[in-house]
Amino acid sequence: MDLIFELGIIFLLAALIAYLSKLFKQPILPAYILAGVILALTTTVGESGIVPTMSELGIAFLLFIVGMEIDFNRLKDIGFISTIGGTVLSVSLFFIGLFTAGSLGLPILESVYIGLVIAFSSTMVVVKLLDDKNQLDTLHGRIVLGILLMQDIFAIIALFVLSSLDTFSFINLGMSLGIMVGIGIATFIASRYILPEVFKYAARSEELLFITSIAMCLLFIGAFHYLHLSIAIGAFIAGIALGNLPYNLEIISLVKPIRDFFAVVFFVALGIQLNLGAINSAVVMIIVLLLMTIILKPLLILIMVSYFGYKEKPAFLTALSLAQASEFSLILFVMGLSLGHITDKLFSSVILVTITTMALTPYLMKYEKGIYRILSKHMRFIKAVGEQGKLEYVPKKVKKDVILIGYDRLAYNIFKTLKKLKHKFLVVDYNPEVIKKLINKKIPCIYGDIGDLEIINRLDLKETKMIISTIPDKEDNLTLIKKAKDLNKDVLMIVTASHVEDALDMYKAGAHYVILPHFLGGERVSLLLEEVSGDVKKLLNHKLIHLRELKERKKLKHKHPKRKRHR
Repeated sequence: MDLIFELGIIFLLAALIAYLSKLFKQPILPAYILAGVILALTTTVGESGIVPTMSELGIAFLLFIVGMEIDFNRLKDIGFISTIGGTVLSVSLFFIGLFTAGSLGLPILESVYIGLVIAFSSTMVVVKLLDDKNQLDTLHGRIVLGILLMQDIFAIIALFVLSSLDTFSFINLGMSLGIMVGIGIATFIASRYILPEVFKYAARSEELLFITSIAMCLLFIGAFHYLHLSIAIGAFIAGIALGNLPYNLEIISLVKPIRDFFAVVFFVALGIQLNLGAINSAVVMIIVLLLMTIILKPLLILIMVSYFGYKEKPAFLTALSLAQASEFSLILFVMGLSLGHITDKLFSSVILVTITTMALTPYLMKYEKGIYRILSKHMRFIKAVGEQGKLEYVPKKVKKDVILIGYDRLAYNIFKTLKKLKHKFLVVDYNPEVIKKLINKKIPCIYGDIGDLEIINRLDLKETKMIISTIPDKEDNLTLIKKAKDLNKDVLMIVTASHVEDALDMYKAGAHYVILPHFLGGERVSLLLEEVSGDVKKLLNHKLIHLRELKERKKLKHKHPKRKRHR
């Protein structure tokens, strides 16, 4: 078959199965792999060698986008849990996978690959699902992103080391590391002093920005290929270099269609390479890998996040979000198969495990709250792990008339206004780092999850005049409204929602006002227009006030959530 004919068949079948997947609300990625399996059973697509070559480019473009989307500042925002916790978690899971594979009789090199499968979770799948649910900026969403970032860094290191094993010697390793360090330094200098000027001019035209970005990616791919290093690492470093530019979101939006094109070829090629006959003799291995990925890995993550002082709910949601194998596992195993490091049997087993766990993830995250309610009764041991003394500051003599649930960004202005009006208030938040800061400032606060009835019962709602919840969780807010109204019919309830339908349900339940953050900007501008009425001096005065507030928020490291660029 020629190239055009093979691509035509691949995309026609992939589109058909992807369409059916969306129709039945299933994830698309397994659909592409299923298309490959069908092609392998019914056609000779992929035997020419063209498809594997294009799928290798698919890997490169996937990592190019991953590199551009990496934000190292996220590690600062969530502290030790992402750096120390993410490192400990990755290393622990790797060695558990390594020893388990060894106990099943696998040789050491294949055991290393199995350890890497268990160690990493899917950035591509999890970020997409968190984004769809507007949870990227929640506490557990930020913890997940921090852990995934550390895993991506370790995955790139593993990719580099394993790709160099065939010619391994300490001299070769030293030379490769030296080359990598040299390229890293050159890339850093270029991204600081050369690329900004190049792309400043290129950004004047979408076409020029697009072709310059692709040229930069292919330049790194070509350089790494010439140096006999992994082209995937070259693409990743190119992505990091461009990710620091102010035009990174525009570049991502322009390059994504090409990434998606090659990604389809990559995942279909995986399905073509899947040997169903080999799977029959690896049932035990597949079951063990599934249990380790879906049960053991989340359990370890749950314990680790709790140990760092986080409540059971964010710890549980973090663990459930990371209960799958990674796309990096697929990339590593494709490379391992081509280098002869792993057998066809192991390769097919891991692809099946990855497909299964990725397909389960949307359902686990969709029903995460229901699963948490069922399992929370059996999580007393987690409370013991996370017990690090009481994180609260509640002076007994001070009576509170306002309870503020949540602190940071949306709640910050409310907090300042309450102080200005000299209200006696109490802050409730389930981020231990936030509570520690408030305790140091002697601000009345309690560490806890407002969805926990034990915390609600501690708040003495009978004496409270107003409750303000900035947490956009529908079920938690409805529970809070009901409990508060049962104890105190006169309490004023101000809550927050992410969707119009949720806001209407909260009003129906008895809320006096529902904050919709996405609409606040428009409401604020409308009021500003009425107040200013063409008076430039008034507008400039508001500008100065806004600038002072933005500088204050910058010091506090408040960040506005990133939005996708729509074309």
